[in-house]
Amino acid sequence: MSLSSASLPDLLTFEDPESLAVPSGIDLPRAQAAIAEFLRALGRDETDPHLLDTPRRVAAAYAEMLTPRDTSWTTFPNEDGYQGLVLVKDIPFHSLCQHHLLPFRGVAHVGYLPGDRLFGLSKLARGVELFSRDLQVQERLTQQIADWLETTLTPRGVGIVMEAEHTCMSLRGVQTSGTMTRTSVFTGLLSDAGPLREQFP
Repeated sequence: MSLSSASLPDLLTFEDPESLAVPSGIDLPRAQAAIAEFLRALGRDETDPHLLDTPRRVAAAYAEMLTPRDTSWTTFPNEDGYQGLVLVKDIPFHSLCQHHLLPFRGVAHVGYLPGDRLFGLSKLARGVELFSRDLQVQERLTQQIADWLETTLTPRGVGIVMEAEHTCMSLRGVQTSGTMTRTSVFTGLLSDAGPLREQFP
């Protein structure tokens, strides 16, 4: 998926997650009502004093987790003709499993071989966040970040490696706490194994 074809909500900065402006496409009152009904369906009394504010809190939490922060994708010329690998390791991220609505979290390693344009390093972390704040599977998330870099920079190669623990595996089902899922995408001059690829974890 390219950045231009991504369906993005209005972007917000969440200074106070408990008192959100409503992002486009998210109906907080409807979400709160659904969560109250969900609690009833689970045999819980949503009028219990300890649960009275839970629907609002849960709706606000999911709105925050599904809305990336506002940013811009300014690039700048590679005036010095830098040809080496630009690699930012251990970018923390979290996302929501689209199958169970449970979080998965870990680190991303994002690199590219510049062509004519460069990114500010913080933009690599912001790009990871952009696609993470959605209902996701890790495989698609990894590919989306790679496609975004390809579209925005036209580099000579892209490398994305993501490692995450999925709570839909560690807290339920097989309950394999601590297991990590690793996904990767390599394009262009990073497609083949060699010294450049070996710089990735």
